[in-house]
Order: sequence, then C-alpha cells, then structure tokens
Amino acid sequence: MNLEKVVFGFFVLLAATLNFGFFIGDIDDPVVHNEYELFAAVVVNLVATVLKFGDRTQIGAVHLATSLVADLQLIAATLVWAYATQVSTEGLTASATASVVSLSGGALLANTVSLVLLVVETVSFRRS
Repeated sequence: MNLEKVVFGFFVLLAATLNFGFFIGDIDDPVVHNEYELFAAVVVNLVATVLKFGDRTQIGAVHLATSLVADLQLIAATLVWAYATQVSTEGLTASATASVVSLSGGALLANTVSLVLLVVETVSFRRS
C-alpha cells in the first residue's frame, strides 16, 4: 500500500464530504449552513490542491484543474459570506445565503469530478 496515495485519496474524499455537508439543506436558510464547515472545506480543498501539484500525468492535470475550480468557488463563497456578515448592514440574508450555497454547489461538482477521476484512475491501475 502506498501511503502517499492513501493521504491523497483521504484529502480528496474529505474535501468532497465537507463540501457536501455544507451544501446540503435549504438553499436560503443560513441556520443549516455552518460557517465553520465552509472554512474547513476551504482549508481541506487547499491541502488537496497542494497534494495534486506533484502529478505530471494528464489525469493529474485534470485533478489539479478540478481542485483549482473548487478552491476558487469556495473562496468566492467565503468572501460572499464574510461580506454579508461583516460589511453589509443587512447581514446574512436569504439571498446572500443562496449565493454562498450556490457557489459551494459549483465546488461540490468539481469535487465530484475529482472523485470520479480518482476512482477511474484506481480501477484502471495495473500492477506490474
């Protein structure tokens, strides 16, 4: 068993599950979307991105691209959340929450593509 592959798979899967945990629930209800879960999703996605930098294959490039898309979406969601809670006089409205959750949904799609790639890569691996 390759420990590097285990760690890589762990962070890819953890990134997707944290993102899913934040995403699930009514799109405009801020009560069901925890800001700490969003923060954890951002941090774990960034770690997963760093782990994807060493792979020089075509599938590795697609892995990195999906991770960068997820990072961009989650950072944008965090910025919208921070603006709504810290700058806006209206606070975290249903509209702002819907924007944050929609952005995290885009990241969830990118994480899902990354998971599919990971499974395909694992299934097609041939031991020599």
